[in-house]
Amino acid sequence: MSFRVLTAEISHETNTFSIRPTDLDAFKGRYFLLGQDAIRERGQANTDLAGFLDVARQKGWVLTHAISTSAPPGGRVTAGTLITLAEPVLELARTQLFDGVLLALHGAMATERSDDGEGEFLQRLRKIIGPDIPVAITLDPHANVTQKMANLANIIVSYKTYPHVDMRECAIRAGEILHRTMSGEIRPQTLLVRRPMLEEVNGGRTDIGPMIERNSMARAHEEQSDTFSISINAGFGNADIAEVGPTVLVTYQGDHKPHETIANELADDIWNRRFEVLNDYLGVEAAAAQCAAHDGANGPIVVADYADNPGGGAYGDATTLLAALLAQGVSDACFGPMIDPETVRLLEAHAVGDTVTLALGGRTDPAFGGGPLTVTGTLKLLSNGGYTGTGPILGGLHRSWGPTAVLAAQGIEILIVSNATQMLDLEQFRAFGIDPSEKSVVALKSMQHFRAAFEPIAARVIVCDSGALCTPNLARLPYQKVPRPVFPLDR
Repeated sequence: MSFRVLTAEISHETNTFSIRPTDLDAFKGRYFLLGQDAIRERGQANTDLAGFLDVARQKGWVLTHAISTSAPPGGRVTAGTLITLAEPVLELARTQLFDGVLLALHGAMATERSDDGEGEFLQRLRKIIGPDIPVAITLDPHANVTQKMANLANIIVSYKTYPHVDMRECAIRAGEILHRTMSGEIRPQTLLVRRPMLEEVNGGRTDIGPMIERNSMARAHEEQSDTFSISINAGFGNADIAEVGPTVLVTYQGDHKPHETIANELADDIWNRRFEVLNDYLGVEAAAAQCAAHDGANGPIVVADYADNPGGGAYGDATTLLAALLAQGVSDACFGPMIDPETVRLLEAHAVGDTVTLALGGRTDPAFGGGPLTVTGTLKLLSNGGYTGTGPILGGLHRSWGPTAVLAAQGIEILIVSNATQMLDLEQFRAFGIDPSEKSVVALKSMQHFRAAFEPIAARVIVCDSGALCTPNLARLPYQKVPRPVFPLDR
């Protein structure tokens, strides 16, 4: 039998503390692809959609893909935007018959009307397809998974890596479980346990630390015949919602007791090791001092500003790290991205080679990461911002910074862009005339994901907290909805 499967990719990680709402233009600015256009663009890369297609070819499915879209992490998704994103999926569900549904979601979307965007979307879908059609979803492990999501999706498979490099692999696993379900071989459901924390203390980092052991425990339990997937989600602490924080999910059938046992063992380990912090977050002055002392031997020192990570919904225009680097006289360096479309527009009025003095960054909220920084530099490049990734995360995918400029100030080449995206790929510098592997210092805005592409070129990696919106010091954020007590707000 050839099963008919409806697929889609809809992703947003919502930082509810951001003052910038996420509208439809934000999704269209990153990618908004319907049907075959999505398959052409994303079907051969390391994406969920590619994994769905792999299973479809192997199993002989008739796959109908509705939409692939994502916006940069940011403020709450506007109410009408979620309706627009969901409609291609819902319309296909209304007009065609399907044996199963396979969706790539993020798991941490909040809208102007709901703290559970994915749960609301799944609920609308269930009203159309009914309770019996199996639904499988993949999630980013920084999902804040709700009970509604677990109730409405029979199968949940989260990525197992951070940096996330296993999207296609996890999508294949979700598809294979869905196929067994459509065949009548299994009848899976998903259970969820959580602990009172805003997030796993290391954000679910999997290159080192306790997540390695936890994932090994989970994979061992998956060898049992009635266990189909165990997902350990670190949560996303920059969301002021009731169902926030780390969760352990088990997709299983049969007696729930052994699955609850392993889920609680893993959740207890997250709780019991909540003080085992892997990162040493430097202040910007200390980070800049280490950069100034590096002589470039064995490659650059890579300094990552975790707090101004656009990949977590920070504004990307914090200036405190750049100011400290300039004050320390750091040179032979690059810095990026500085997300400041207003400055790009000002620079577009100049010619390459001009010397320009201007106020850079710090425009959104100076309380988080500092106010505008006056710099004088030489305009090195103007661009439309397009690039194609070559690294483990973005390899083969076309993205754009939007209108982009490079300004060289006191030996630091500053990548100034319009679209909010974290630094994930060497090509995000190289496409604009900056080769990070040839620098002594590479300063970037990213949280953990940068390691996949930048650690191989680095002599050393250090991380800092610039005080921007994604500061590791969560006590600085004005939580109101999270249940109390909760770690780390209540120790």
